[in-house]
Amino acid sequence: MEFLEKLSLAGLVPVIAINDAEDAVPLCKALADGGLPVAEITFRTAAAEESIRRVHEALPHVLLCAGTVLTTDQVDRAVNAGAAAIVSPGLNPEVVKYCTSKNIPICPGTGNPSDIEVALSLGLKAVKFFPAEPLGGLKLIKAMAAPYGAVKFMPTGGINEKNMLDYLAFDKILCCGGSWMVPADAVAAKDWNRITELTRSAVNAMLGFELRHIGINCEDAETSMAEAKKLANLLGWPIKEGNSSNFVGTGIELNKYMGRGKNGHIAIGTNSVKRAKWHLEQRGFKFIEDSAVVKNGKLIAIYLEDEIGGFACHLVQK
Repeated sequence: MEFLEKLSLAGLVPVIAINDAEDAVPLCKALADGGLPVAEITFRTAAAEESIRRVHEALPHVLLCAGTVLTTDQVDRAVNAGAAAIVSPGLNPEVVKYCTSKNIPICPGTGNPSDIEVALSLGLKAVKFFPAEPLGGLKLIKAMAAPYGAVKFMPTGGINEKNMLDYLAFDKILCCGGSWMVPADAVAAKDWNRITELTRSAVNAMLGFELRHIGINCEDAETSMAEAKKLANLLGWPIKEGNSSNFVGTGIELNKYMGRGKNGHIAIGTNSVKRAKWHLEQRGFKFIEDSAVVKNGKLIAIYLEDEIGGFACHLVQK
């Protein structure tokens, strides 16, 4: 899988400046514990190269980018230390050509259509948009995406938990970079638990899990309707009859057959099934690949491999 595709699945890229290389491993472990095994360690500090090296050796599963890379020398230092990709604040053709000649993924900064034209001429399909909010944010990205439909954007600068969902909802957004999960005072205090909590909050908000409905297995259509009528009478909710099941309200589905799961299934809504699947796989969950439902090239539903409490569980696109 291409590195940029992995960043897209992660959805969020913590951008961090490390002053003391001793902090690098516990900081990135805190991010991973919160659900983001990914980091952009910027070359804004003298500790960047050593920080990348330590994280690469201690936490090989972390997706490591080197950020604020301005020269080919920094490219070499970053890659030799273990960085898998390069990110820069601006578009330097020399640096881009150097990276592409060595098959090193690079996401250079852009801020206008002319930058994108240069990026396309250099063979790039994804660019950083920086500084995102001061330049015009999502509104400007959408305007530029219209004539450049093949380009994906990684907005960074002013992104936070309050506006990230607006960005991520646009299909031309690769992922969002941000530093709000790694406040400087938490790093200075070595408060790794706080960073884990902030990261977990960001991931939870991004995935947006919510219970959509509970499905109950019934032996046949007659049993399904009989049980539906009982629940409708109990709850005062309407019945909606379907071909394969009956719904009581929107929260309870009664199958007309014995479907997946010993007792039935639990449908969990999410902002992105594809992204949620990747994140849950990082937590150790497995999926039934042939249960995947794809619509217009987009994954919209898939079942987990294991049952929980006798119920199969599946993700569904909100």
